[in-house]
Amino acid sequence: MGPHIIKRWTWDEAFQRDLHERHYSEKPFFEIRRSGQRLGILSFQRQTDHIRFGEFYLFPMYQGRRTGSAILAHCLTVADGLRLPVRLEYLHWNPVRSLYLRHGFNEIGRSETHRFMQRNAAV
Repeated sequence: MGPHIIKRWTWDEAFQRDLHERHYSEKPFFEIRRSGQRLGILSFQRQTDHIRFGEFYLFPMYQGRRTGSAILAHCLTVADGLRLPVRLEYLHWNPVRSLYLRHGFNEIGRSETHRFMQRNAAV
């Protein structure tokens, strides 16, 4: 996320470490691995009326190679099995928007820094 953070704010290592440690303690995170190699992390959490998909970080060497699409498609299949919509948010200037649009997400709101999206469960 560093390149996306510094487009708007200065990098503060202590602040970023504290922020992410709080996020890690507030929700479940999963390490993404393939053939023993670490690819990144994501948070996938079932709520009462939706799935919260977030903090989806792939190491740069795995970006733009359909890895994110495959992981997101798997998570959406799980959500469809539960018949729950999936909600997420991302920084306005993060190029991940096209990935989410390709997978059927629609914008449902905005803040000064984030866009909020939802994809309804497939029936």
